[in-house]
Parts: sequence; C-alpha cells; structure tokens
Amino acid sequence: MAPVNIVLLGPPGAGKGTQARRLVEERGMVQLSTGDMLRAARQSDSAMGRRVAEVMDKGLLVTDEIVIGLIEERLAGPGAPGGYIFDGFPRTLAQADALEALLARMGQPLMAAIELVVEDEVLVDRVSGRFTCGACGEVWHDRTRPTRVAGVCDACGSTDLRRRSDDNAESLRQRLMEYYKKTAPLTGYYHAKGILAQLDGLASVEEVAEAVARGLPRPVRA
Repeated sequence: MAPVNIVLLGPPGAGKGTQARRLVEERGMVQLSTGDMLRAARQSDSAMGRRVAEVMDKGLLVTDEIVIGLIEERLAGPGAPGGYIFDGFPRTLAQADALEALLARMGQPLMAAIELVVEDEVLVDRVSGRFTCGACGEVWHDRTRPTRVAGVCDACGSTDLRRRSDDNAESLRQRLMEYYKKTAPLTGYYHAKGILAQLDGLASVEEVAEAVARGLPRPVRA
C-alpha cells in the first residue's frame, strides 16, 4: 500500500504531538515539524540553511516560500515508508494552497486532515501542567501523567525535564486567539476537499489513536 500523507490540526495542547509519535512508531511515518526543520536547516551548511540563518539572525519571520522549500527538499530526499505527517504547517489558507500545489507537483497528495477537537478550558489545564523530556521527547503532566520519580523521565531515565516558558494560562489564551483567527479556517478548507476527520481530543490517548487508525489505510509491512 502506498504511503499516506496527513495534516494534523488542533489548538495548542490538543495532543497532536502524542498522536504523531504513535504514527511514527507504529506506521513508519515521518513527522515534518517546521520548527525542527528550521533549526536543522540553520545548523546545516546548505544554501537553504544559510538563507534560513540569515533571516532568523536578523530577527525576521521565515517566509512561506522558505518553509515550502525546506519541505520540498525533505520530500525529494530519502522516502518515508509510511508517509509524512505535517505538523505546524500549514497554519494559514495561503500555506495550505502552497502545500497542496507542492504535493501535487511531487505526486504525493494529502490523504487526510485530522483535527483533534478539545474545549479551551481543558487545553488550559493540559498546557499549564505539562512538561517534556529533553532527551526522548516524552510528554508528562503534573496532575494527569506525572513521572513515577519526580524529576526523572519514566521512558528514558533522563533528568532533563523542561517546561515551555509560554505554557501558562495567559500565554495559552493568546496562542488560542491566534489559532482561531489564522488556523481554524483550515477546518472548512479540508472539509470542502472531503479529507477532514474531526476527532474527540478529550478521549484517552488510546481511543484517539484508534480513531486515527480507522481513518487511515493499514500500514505497509516490509
């Protein structure tokens, strides 16, 4: 079966990162996070990397053109047996159009746009209490998913546990406003294309993962 490309949608704290990691582990998909790609490009010595570094060093916003260029470079490189997960891009309707044009040109269309729907107050609680392992990326929560030993990651044993400086109620409400103004319209965009699946992000991690799996073809086995 051919690889599957999907977009993950949902406000901050909806659980996109958790579901993306499961898809990577269980289906052999590759998560394309624009933040990770920009950091990697900046540290590289490629022409695109130097362009990214120049823009970021000046404190300017990286343009959609540059991000699309990074995605194109990645898609033209080593393949992903299970397909790609687009995380953090697109964020606007213009970016969605640009991504669609790129994928069509490369013969790798999107198969699904999966939105995790969660109420704002739940998001505030989730985000305010979460922290992440800097070594393995596992996400924990003060109340709902604490580590067995305080300050030590259950998954890998690292003590490098981090909290984002903007993981607080006030910052989250500002980020939610930006999300609803710029990114929420993508729901209608992908609904009109017939590939939108809206899932209850309040369900357990396992239940959400099962719902995601039901909407995608079975993974390729070697």
